[in-house]
Amino acid sequence: MAHARISANLPPDIDPTKAPIAFGKRALPKLNEELQSPELLTQQRALMALCDLVHDPEKVYQAIEIGFLDNLKTLLLHHDSTVRQKTTQILYIMAMQNVGRQGLIQNGVISVLTGLLDDPLDTCRKNTHQILKMMAKLPEGKIVKRTR
Repeated sequence: MAHARISANLPPDIDPTKAPIAFGKRALPKLNEELQSPELLTQQRALMALCDLVHDPEKVYQAIEIGFLDNLKTLLLHHDSTVRQKTTQILYIMAMQNVGRQGLIQNGVISVLTGLLDDPLDTCRKNTHQILKMMAKLPEGKIVKRTR
């Protein structure tokens, strides 16, 4: 008689670095909760999944409405280099879209980003530079207050 054998290995089509995403309207709020988790691996998985989702302008708009940018601002100062790298990558993808650029300005992300210009990780510095370059394309990003 044949016996069932259960493998401890994950199936080849499952990526352990990505968080399982809830379906429909619950996807972004669930990821937002996971970004606030004290567990590092949970935060990293949520960032990987979010990085895939923000290529869609509608998801960027929803993420801004939910309040992702406040959590992402906090993660820019995280001690883990992978978290900072993925956070800057997500913000760069968001900055490629007009609604994302406006959200970054309205939520004060630029002032936190300037602290990453001398980050020890070169990809963080590169992403930060690209975000600031994209922000300059928006008229509000070019405003410089002049004093007389």
